Amino acid sequence: MGLSSSSLSLSSAVSSSSLVSSFSSCSLSGTDSRGTGPAFVFVVDSCSAEEELRALTNELLLAVAQLPENALVGLITFDSMVRVHDLGFSECSRVVVFHGERELSSDQIRQFLGIYGTKQQQLGKTPVVQKQCFLLPVSECEFNITKAIEEIHSSVQVMPGHRPQRSTGAAIAAAVGLLEGCLVNTGSRIMVFTSGPATVGPGIIVDSDLSNAIRTHRDLINGHAPYYRKSSNFYRQLSQRLSDASIVLDFFACSLDQVGGAELKAPVESSGGFMMLGESFESNQFRKCLRHIFNCDHDGNLKMYFDVTIEIVTTKDVKICGALGPCVSLRKKNSLVSENEVGEGGTSMWKLGTLTNKTSLAFFFQVGDDQKVQPGSAFFIQFITSYRHGNMGIRKRVTTAARRWVGKHSPEITAGFDQEAAASVMARLSIHRAERCYARDVIRWLDDTLIRFTSTFGDYVQEDPSSFRLSSNFSLYPQFMYYLRRSQFIDVFNSTPDETAFFRLMLNREGVVGSLIMIQPTLFQYSFDGPPVPVLLDVRSISPDVILLFDSYFYVVIHYGSKIAQWRKLGYEKDPNHENLRKLLEAPELDAEQLVAERVPVPKLIKCDQHSSQARFLLAKLNPSVTQNSTYTDGADFIFTDDLSLQVFIDHLQALAVQD
Repeated sequence: MGLSSSSLSLSSAVSSSSLVSSFSSCSLSGTDSRGTGPAFVFVVDSCSAEEELRALTNELLLAVAQLPENALVGLITFDSMVRVHDLGFSECSRVVVFHGERELSSDQIRQFLGIYGTKQQQLGKTPVVQKQCFLLPVSECEFNITKAIEEIHSSVQVMPGHRPQRSTGAAIAAAVGLLEGCLVNTGSRIMVFTSGPATVGPGIIVDSDLSNAIRTHRDLINGHAPYYRKSSNFYRQLSQRLSDASIVLDFFACSLDQVGGAELKAPVESSGGFMMLGESFESNQFRKCLRHIFNCDHDGNLKMYFDVTIEIVTTKDVKICGALGPCVSLRKKNSLVSENEVGEGGTSMWKLGTLTNKTSLAFFFQVGDDQKVQPGSAFFIQFITSYRHGNMGIRKRVTTAARRWVGKHSPEITAGFDQEAAASVMARLSIHRAERCYARDVIRWLDDTLIRFTSTFGDYVQEDPSSFRLSSNFSLYPQFMYYLRRSQFIDVFNSTPDETAFFRLMLNREGVVGSLIMIQPTLFQYSFDGPPVPVLLDVRSISPDVILLFDSYFYVVIHYGSKIAQWRKLGYEKDPNHENLRKLLEAPELDAEQLVAERVPVPKLIKCDQHSSQARFLLAKLNPSVTQNSTYTDGADFIFTDDLSLQVFIDHLQALAVQD
């Protein structure tokens, strides 16, 4: 299900267009009379290098300038200590300091900050900003928050052979405690900016001693990551508190090493937060990501939606199994909820910390006994989405989908199959399994599922693989599964735990189009023969006299054939007589820039020549139809690998599908 932010704004009750029978959705809107805006707490790692901090603070100042005057802001900085800044005290800089090694409860944090929520506040009826001034409207503290951000300087004092002392977990816990005490269920964000792993306190990732390497996937499998389980449990406990208080956790990490994204995945994903793994706060990637979050609409309201709930109502013969995506089950169980849980199940209602116009959730249903339903009769599924708009007004959008029951073997089932959507859903199910199973078990499950699928929907003569055929509605599905098996979501050999967490988090919230690009990247060929054309994701598509544009969603590669690269190095495109070469070189760059510009997080742009080391980013994703073991290569490039080619995979699949 894709959730669109383009809800209809209604001045009275229901839009007149919603009453037309051909419309499936209606939207309601209300205003918030309290005038309190969303809350933002910036959590900044002061162990970062000075030049990195300068770039970061410049962007934070721009972000504060974008906030509406009624938005609430707070600031926390951390190294080995956690400092909560008092923004209401203008005589000098005043902070409350926590030791980074201590794991404090929410009550202890509120007690130290002097925040005492009343019973009325706890019920969410009167969100009040405490007079201690750790969280204030921008209109009251713009000078103080600007001054506090400008005064952030690098506090890194590192012993030789050691990492900086970072207490990231304690700083996040302090931010959660602050928001729990000052705001309840009105929408808020904790935005963490760090340049290294936590080395002290709760949520520790690795020792400060550099002789102890940060954990790898092999360490996680073999149980050689001493802090992973405890730190992951710490952040999972925070996840529930974030959900209860409608808090979103964003994590911006700019470092050449891992920073703990794998441990932090649970609270970021369940709250619907943003994760960015970059190399520097000075990069365009970071600037674009942060500015994108603080975009405003034409009315000057932030394009943010908070405190989201989605409720599903179905007819009695359709049971709700669960959902996969950036959501949390509210465990609201009724007669419509199936005992068979998938993902966040056991409920008919889910909580999301936030949503955007690109947020996508996958819902799973179980069909009841087909003996009880009458083919041709209708059934209904209704989605009720409630959220706070950027202006803090309450919105509700109700979408009703009506479908007809058909017989078990009806041709309408095959005619209505969407293989692209099916591949996207299977990818989510796969990474959900991969969180608790070995990769080989996930691949075995994918293979078994695909064999049963093709055996059921294929046309063939038993025991005759050459007779096997799939209709056009199903023909691409095995190909999608082949590339999913080889993807970085399942095969983590060449990725760090942080990268794997980021890849899976992004896949679990992306729509069908974006998911397919992640699973099976696109490849376009540019040549003198005409406009760019899509080509097979195959090693045979590489040629000395063409340019390839490869898009895997997370990175974009411009690959120059050896002849093109040689002409470019000789500067032929600068000669007016070689105008066609200049245009050929420009075309993929313009298209690549457009891909990079429209996507957040910003994909990495890689330019490489044929046979260069950077060409590995392309070769690793291509179908190895020609390898070192091929007897006839036709002069094409080949890949050194033992992986099965797509054709061999399909041949094996057909042989297994036609077995009796």
